[in-house]
Amino acid sequence: MHLPHSDKLPIAKLAASFGNTSATYKFYWLLAVLELVEEGQVSIPKRHLFARMIGNAWYTVNYFHVSFGKQDLIQQAVKAILEQERLTLDTKKSLLLSVLENSELKTTQQTLYHFNKNVPHWFLSPWFAKVGGENDVAYRKRIYASSQVFENDCLYALYDDHIVINPKWVGYLQANARILKDFIYWNLTLFLQVRNPNVPDIANKLIRPPFRGSLTNQRKNYWDIVFKELGTLDCIFTNTALTLDKYALDHFVPHAFVSHDLIWNLLPIDTSFNATKSDKLPNMETHFDVFFKLQKRAFEIITHQSPKSKLLEEYLTIYPDLSSANSFDYSKYKECIQPLVTIAHNNGFGYL
Repeated sequence: MHLPHSDKLPIAKLAASFGNTSATYKFYWLLAVLELVEEGQVSIPKRHLFARMIGNAWYTVNYFHVSFGKQDLIQQAVKAILEQERLTLDTKKSLLLSVLENSELKTTQQTLYHFNKNVPHWFLSPWFAKVGGENDVAYRKRIYASSQVFENDCLYALYDDHIVINPKWVGYLQANARILKDFIYWNLTLFLQVRNPNVPDIANKLIRPPFRGSLTNQRKNYWDIVFKELGTLDCIFTNTALTLDKYALDHFVPHAFVSHDLIWNLLPIDTSFNATKSDKLPNMETHFDVFFKLQKRAFEIITHQSPKSKLLEEYLTIYPDLSSANSFDYSKYKECIQPLVTIAHNNGFGYL
């Protein structure tokens, strides 16, 4: 993916900012700059930028548990601030930014300003190469001084507590903000996929979805039919008797990990339990066998009652040749579910 061309600006320098990337800070720094420039700001407090970096990574780290790498400062900062400010995993971005921009907690301020040590000037390194035996302190001072006269048409000028966007870049950033964001997310996706090779759907875990998809179709055209046939079902987690008019439909492996609503991962559970279950993982030894029996029985009923249901096709993910209920094999099902649970746990999802 390439950035929009300009005859007047060193676009190659901007693209080169993501070269040799070993952490996520460059992606989140530029994303923060873009968002605030879109809002019309050209003189931007660093604290607001650092707050945006945390805000944009918040859901990816806390809800989806995507790993940024053990040494990544943004991931560490997100987790630290979650505890320091006693916030929730699903805190809205607007509230989070307000807290971060105004918090009087020294620990939060220290966490934010830790990024000031390297992030703002290292992002400009493509515009200012090191010379000779220049040490890091001298290099930092030179970038600050040179950027303040927009030497080499650099993106912004650096000051102690704020940056000033180069007027030559403002129009380009605003006109191409959407493409630039796509460029950032594309490169961030590639970066994180290397560090999370077995985690599905990384690209859709970088932004908090505006809403979760409805399970109305799966309820009405699948599980409701099962209930009408059987009358009641027992919740596999609480043993509570469930009825057609009183059950919640939930994911066996949390949606926050699988990022889909395929029927083979859905099951009816107790509504009260669903309210507290959050994104906890099932215990395979305790829960899988009863889950499998429930799924197989439901499949048999739908195959008989509604054989042309499109939802049945979703089992092809597990069983490429699902010609009958006899093909609904226990081992294959477990071989599909077990790795998902294991990987999710390794990424930070807890067990029930």
